Amino acid sequence: MDALAGLLEGPRARGAFMIRACFEPPWSIRVEDRAPLTVMVMVRGDAWLIPDQGERSEMGVPPAEGRGRIRLRPGDLAIARGPDPYTCADDPATAPQALILPGAECRYPDGRSLNGSMDLGVRTWGDRLGGSAVMLIGTYLWQGEISGRLLNALPPLLSLPAEVWDCPLTPYLMEEIVRDEPGQEVVLDRLLDLLVIAALRAWFSRPEAAAPAWYRALADPVVGRVLRLVQDDPAHPWTVASLAAKAGVSRAALGRRFTELVGEPPMTYLTGWRLALAADALRDTDGTLDAIARQVGYGSAFALSSAFKRVYGVSPQEHRARVVVG
Repeated sequence: MDALAGLLEGPRARGAFMIRACFEPPWSIRVEDRAPLTVMVMVRGDAWLIPDQGERSEMGVPPAEGRGRIRLRPGDLAIARGPDPYTCADDPATAPQALILPGAECRYPDGRSLNGSMDLGVRTWGDRLGGSAVMLIGTYLWQGEISGRLLNALPPLLSLPAEVWDCPLTPYLMEEIVRDEPGQEVVLDRLLDLLVIAALRAWFSRPEAAAPAWYRALADPVVGRVLRLVQDDPAHPWTVASLAAKAGVSRAALGRRFTELVGEPPMTYLTGWRLALAADALRDTDGTLDAIARQVGYGSAFALSSAFKRVYGVSPQEHRARVVVG
């Protein structure tokens, strides 16, 4: 498994919230939905993304351009990592006219419901169908455990300008997002996954992308080999000694170098990886706990349950039940 494959394994949308947003200035939408990941593609016109932290003075005057704010022009893409709120507007000075809450609930700033009042057609929302600003928006509604490694690697807001981001999926999404046909939600889920993976592949190739320690460590000839062994075959009964032998170094040398580059010892990383895989399997499959335990390298359901509860604070059964309810 290469570095990007390991990092981008997470995106798997299920019933994602996808819309085409159409607005005429002045417009401003405050987003407080706590969604783990939202991707936005500017199709027509301009928009600003304004994070909460440090973006307005006490007098309410917008600061100079920068300080975390992002301006989107046609063809630009942005990704927002939750749960922090942010505002999307035609201008940073425009007061919010709508509030997006968890569960795609929409309200006016004074608390009145506006669900339905801004619907403009199939998966189309805003104040004017022919508005000068058009944006494609896709939102992952909940976080899978492996994708947590991906989310932790991202800043709260990131953008890819059109000159470095040329994705053929955008025009196709524009066509598919307004279709109302059987199975269309599944089609859009897969398109959203592809869009996000392509965007993040482009993002992590840029110098300003601050990749996590374990991702950077994949380039190391010793630690990178160990990480790939663990990721490719988590069920193997790995020990520090067997991993060190595969990497061609001593146990002590591997322990020091792995901890220095990744930030935790090899076996701690292996445990986290196995439990992340187990959490994902509990979410995505109907496999028994025994089967999942064997799949990720635990000898019994009891051993997996003990480790899972110690790290996640709930039993595997409770974790699966929460996912089903969600």
